[in-house]
Amino acid sequence: MVQAYILVQTNVGKAAEVAMAIRDLDGVVRAEDVTGPYDVIVRAEAASVDELGQLVVAKVQIVPGITRTVTCPIVNI
Repeated sequence: MVQAYILVQTNVGKAAEVAMAIRDLDGVVRAEDVTGPYDVIVRAEAASVDELGQLVVAKVQIVPGITRTVTCPIVNI
């Protein structure tokens, strides 16, 4: 299992709407609108890195209102 945080920037005023849309996607554990340099932080999981990439590119990034994402895989050191 691969887990990651996806940091999302949105158009002005769209954070809550984007977070609500992302919450419904398969593979998303949690999505919350926040303050700071990013507007939404998503916790996601997938069976592999490839599946995580598919989630980000094919499902998350196409949500209307998103301008940029940064994916941060979780590592256990």
